[in-house]
Amino acid sequence: MSGEPQRIGVFGGAFDPPHLGHVALAQAAVAQLDLSQLLVVPTGQPLHKRRALSAAHHRLAMCALAFSAVPQVRVDAREIERSGPSFTVDTLEALQREHPGAQLCLLIGQDQAQTLQNWHRASDLARLAIIYVAARPESVGSIAGIDPIQTRKFALQSLHMPAMVHSATDIRHRVAQQQGIETLVSEPVARYIAHHHLYQTP
Repeated sequence: MSGEPQRIGVFGGAFDPPHLGHVALAQAAVAQLDLSQLLVVPTGQPLHKRRALSAAHHRLAMCALAFSAVPQVRVDAREIERSGPSFTVDTLEALQREHPGAQLCLLIGQDQAQTLQNWHRASDLARLAIIYVAARPESVGSIAGIDPIQTRKFALQSLHMPAMVHSATDIRHRVAQQQGIETLVSEPVARYIAHHHLYQTP
């Protein structure tokens, strides 16, 4: 056994639905960050989202289907099961207690990175985890589109991603308009959405 500390990735989001871009990010994180485990953590009802999310059991089931091809992934329901508001910092602190000595790696998108200073107890995030931002291929040097001061404040690191255009909002819209989504989500997720009649109203 190596003396290196365990590295655990934490990838949160609504996953409504989880799409191929999410899976690509998970695969990139496992490959680039030498993760022993990657926790996919669907959110409860986030305070910043005006739209009500799909039922938690649907999002958990779709995540299990979407990420099944990535053996290091475990879908973690703690934020859905937590009563009251659910914050990333609470999840990181709980994981730190559960895995003493492990290095936590928080994975976020560039849109999330731009508002990181507004997150609950934002100043504690960099103390609890290394924060990796999924960077688009055109990003050169510093992470494109993010304030360099904020990049230094949170010690943001880049996670290099292939060029993929996927949006859960677009997928929901396409389903509502009875358009195909086969190139945007995995086949099992597409079947699940159709079987449970999700997203059929705009």
